Amino acid sequence: MDLKRRRKLVARYRVEQGRNFHLKDWDSGDTAGIDLGKEAAAALLQEGVERLAALQDMLYAQDRWAVLCIFQAMDAAGKDGAIKHVFTGINPQGCHVTSFKTPGPVELDHDFLWRHITALPTRGQIGIHNRSWYEEVLVARVHPEILDRQKLPQAVRGKRIWEERLADIAAFEAYLGRQGVTVLKFFLHLGQAEQRERFLKRIEEPEKNWKFDIGDIAERRHWDAYQDAYERAIRATATPAAPWYVVPADNKWFTRLVVAEALAQQLESLGLHYPIVSAEERARLQDAKRELG
Repeated sequence: MDLKRRRKLVARYRVEQGRNFHLKDWDSGDTAGIDLGKEAAAALLQEGVERLAALQDMLYAQDRWAVLCIFQAMDAAGKDGAIKHVFTGINPQGCHVTSFKTPGPVELDHDFLWRHITALPTRGQIGIHNRSWYEEVLVARVHPEILDRQKLPQAVRGKRIWEERLADIAAFEAYLGRQGVTVLKFFLHLGQAEQRERFLKRIEEPEKNWKFDIGDIAERRHWDAYQDAYERAIRATATPAAPWYVVPADNKWFTRLVVAEALAQQLESLGLHYPIVSAEERARLQDAKRELG
């Protein structure tokens, strides 16, 4: 795939301005007219992974930028698989994955951003957050009783709490950008029919039984509420500095291609390079070479 086509592919799913965003306008089965067999898709993904590995090596050596990749999705959308396939081949020293589960007692004694802040990537690192602070305006919005466990004073639990949290998230992401942390947010957009098929496979295939949680069925009953929550979140927080990528997730091979290409293009935009060696340092290197014989 040539450069022009790759850029168009990423631009197709990038959301920088959320004002007119409507999730119903986005096709979870879209493949941008690309039709690839399993082997061809794997080969194209491998090319992307190799580009990422080279870029990550410069990111790590330069030690100036940090990159945060946020993954959000409905159950069975393929977050784990996308992370596995896209980031396999990247130096583990420069990459860190954090999967966020239900907050525990210590986390509930802090503000909702606290546990995520402690897991932010350092300079030179790619941080991957499997679920993120957006859970606080997604699952908590669908199940507002969650707020009862967060020990919030009643005075701050007003009617605009979700809008206020979204504003806080947008402001925090802008702050991160001003500190050299570039943020990419991936919403793996899975269709309801495809989710059903994946759930059935998890039930019917013994080697996939471990992936199935009976609670997933309960959450599926709130499908429309989750779609509305995602739409509101993307509308409120999509910016040029911290864009959302609404990635079609009905075809796993395509999801992975888009994620890899979006990340590669973002890294390329940072002007990464290996540290420049001064004339004095080069002279010392030559001295060391002569001593080594």
